[in-house]
Amino acid sequence: MIALVLPGGTDDAAEVIDALLSSADACEGNAPELAARRRALADQLGDALDTLPRPIHLEE
Repeated sequence: MIALVLPGGTDDAAEVIDALLSSADACEGNAPELAARRRALADQLGDALDTLPRPIHLEE
């Protein structure tokens, strides 16, 4: 298991997922195995985010 600490919270995690998916698209033609691995990592991170409790937004 790897712990990933992101100061920006879930917003930073979403940005990491987007970057993985973009890089998977970019390398699909030359390295399909690498693209598949990056998509799998993005899916795993997304699944992990889905297990977190929803943030509570307090109205002022």
